[in-house]
Amino acid sequence: MSSLSLAVRDSSTMLRRNLLHARRYPSLTLNLLLTPIMLLLLFVYIFGDVMSAGIGGGGADRSEYIAYIVPGILLMTIGGTTVGTAVSVSNDMTEGIIARFRTMAIHRGSVLVGHVVGSVLQSIMSVVLVGAVALAIGFRSTDATALEWLAAFGLLVLFAMALTWVAVGMGLISPNAEAASNNAMPMILLPLLSSAFIPVDTMPGWFQPFAEYQPFSPAIETLRGLLLGSEIGNNGWLTIAWCLGLAVLGYFWSTSKFNRDPK
Repeated sequence: MSSLSLAVRDSSTMLRRNLLHARRYPSLTLNLLLTPIMLLLLFVYIFGDVMSAGIGGGGADRSEYIAYIVPGILLMTIGGTTVGTAVSVSNDMTEGIIARFRTMAIHRGSVLVGHVVGSVLQSIMSVVLVGAVALAIGFRSTDATALEWLAAFGLLVLFAMALTWVAVGMGLISPNAEAASNNAMPMILLPLLSSAFIPVDTMPGWFQPFAEYQPFSPAIETLRGLLLGSEIGNNGWLTIAWCLGLAVLGYFWSTSKFNRDPK
């Protein structure tokens, strides 16, 4: 077999391994999935009327706020899922299985590829579940064309891949699962400090630059524009640049740490 065929075969095997782990131990995925769902329900049903009136400057209309908040919640779901990736990678590194893999005739990069592809698939499945909850409570995207839906899906996949490579690197540098979870916590916190829940221009002036120039805000605005027809502006190019930059950084960081011989 060629080296490419071996890499594809071994990566497929590692992907099946990670998906089986996720199926047998679903508690971590479920816990991370509950966070965006609870935030969605909390902000819509508890704060929805007040937030709608504050953003729109008029009467309370919860349906408008549902439309506003869902894109941010979907990207927050991806960030939460990647925390589980960091924990999973850290467990592999500390439980001795990687040392066993190093002695076997398998493609070395297949271990990381299995984690990344598995995490991206889990992220998209989690997004679908959260999106189903959003639809159940009233979210509608009637103006989006088929091409815009396809672009939105591509954005979600690209964003998930970029964050997953960074999460893999965080897992590799963590001495245990608890440290991996703490290191990956910015994946959950950054959406809270973005335009997910309120527009950036309504935030305090000293905080607006941070909220605007971070990866989640342009991605949220781009997804919001694709699904709701709002103006995207430069956010689309900024999102692609952030995703490619994080993916390349995470890839080289992860592979360099993984390929380093253990001490």
